[in-house]
Amino acid sequence: MLEHARAFWVIEPGRGEIKDEALPAPGEGDIVVRTRFSGVSRGTESLVFHGRVPESERARMRAPFQAGEFPAPLKYGYCNVGVVEQGPDAMRGRDVFVLYPHQTRYVVPSTAAHLLPSDVPPARAVLAANLETAVNGLWDARPHVGDRITVIGAGTVGCLVAWLASRVSGCAVQLVDVNVRRAAIANVLAVPFARPDDAQGEADLVIHASGSAEGLSLALRLAGDEATIVEMSWHGDREVPLELGAAFHARRLSILSSQVGRIAPAQRARWDYRRRMQLVLQLLREPALDALISGESSFDTLPLVMPGLMAGSGDVLCHRIRYE
Repeated sequence: MLEHARAFWVIEPGRGEIKDEALPAPGEGDIVVRTRFSGVSRGTESLVFHGRVPESERARMRAPFQAGEFPAPLKYGYCNVGVVEQGPDAMRGRDVFVLYPHQTRYVVPSTAAHLLPSDVPPARAVLAANLETAVNGLWDARPHVGDRITVIGAGTVGCLVAWLASRVSGCAVQLVDVNVRRAAIANVLAVPFARPDDAQGEADLVIHASGSAEGLSLALRLAGDEATIVEMSWHGDREVPLELGAAFHARRLSILSSQVGRIAPAQRARWDYRRRMQLVLQLLREPALDALISGESSFDTLPLVMPGLMAGSGDVLCHRIRYE
């Protein structure tokens, strides 16, 4: 057995602690990774931390290297960046991204790790899982050249979707949020920002990522005739009302779900998860994305920090965990 590692566990809804774990000896094809950074994916991890994963979705919502069962105790997370301590010569000493929980060291198959490009800082690479969600969401949305695109919700995923959409030639993108302080983030990403009352309507495509019922209602109002609303928020066990009366049918609006666990249908014949992640890691070369790291804490403070991060502060985007 290797020396013990330390991992963050949700002990009960709303409370976590750090526990010691004995690592198994690596087998053939395995690597040993020492974590440098992990990221708190606030949307999904908030629902997990508060025990709000519906029983019907617990099998589908398992993280790749989750330990324990919903609602608790469990070890959950999927934004881990570390350096390979043991493994093939081509990987040893290289920085990798792995869909692994918050843990100081771990053993995984080498195929589960994605080598970072040399010009992508490890500290930025904690955004990889959120950017993967954004890429898949835009694939589902299928924007066209010149579209008017509205993204509602300037959280981490919403900002990343708006940033990607703004790079489609001729598209006019607006990022909408109730928090006016997100305008500064939008400015760094070179995406126009609007509050809900000031947002322009008649959008060709609306992407909803606010995680709120009010945001989804706004999406229906801002969509133009025969437009598509892509729902990227996952609401957990909360019921969300839909305003399907009034002019919803007359305007022939469409609501489309998007979820990163399956590659978008239009890409599925040619893309697999590894190719998608390779694309994501190339996109992470953009320095402006550092603006989405809203704070950083040391791993040892995670049991104290996590409840505050999950409390719903409008200023938290991706919170980075530092491992010394």
